[in-house]
Amino acid sequence: MQRSLQRNGLHGTGLTRLLSQAKAPKGSLYHHFPGGKEELALAAIAQTADQLERFFGRLFAEHADPLDAVAHWIESALRRMQASEFSLGCPLAAAALDSSPDDLDLRLAINHSFERVHRQFAAHISAAGYPADYSEDLAALLFSSYEGALIMARVAGDTLPLERAFRALLGQLRLQQKVFQHEH
Repeated sequence: MQRSLQRNGLHGTGLTRLLSQAKAPKGSLYHHFPGGKEELALAAIAQTADQLERFFGRLFAEHADPLDAVAHWIESALRRMQASEFSLGCPLAAAALDSSPDDLDLRLAINHSFERVHRQFAAHISAAGYPADYSEDLAALLFSSYEGALIMARVAGDTLPLERAFRALLGQLRLQQKVFQHEH
């Protein structure tokens, strides 16, 4: 389901195709997910958030400087994007963009997942010695910049929007980091 959300969004994900890919009969879907496709999507969103937390946990553990961790994350995203020939985006963003105001449970689940990732980013940035308020703001800037640039790169079929956004953003943050370190 995650791959289908990444590629097609929620409403572009057909139940018949999902069942075919899973080689599962329709009855088993409703046995495990009585709420049907929406319940399955909610489970996929929660699973995506879990995977993102594990990924970022490992990434920030490998890099003492959070900006180095972010740079490696973007490099990884660029590779994944090119490998998928720009067909895959962030499953959370794809589901969010495809949701309607009537998809309240889905939107709440996506928002909760975004908040989990934001809190994790902010905690790692703060742990590197940055003030809490700055860490919160920086986490929001990094994640929202990524999501916007990812959408633009996917539509363009080119990594350049993501590369440019993060080259500029990380360059500015490195300058700010030097000032911050000099003051403390």
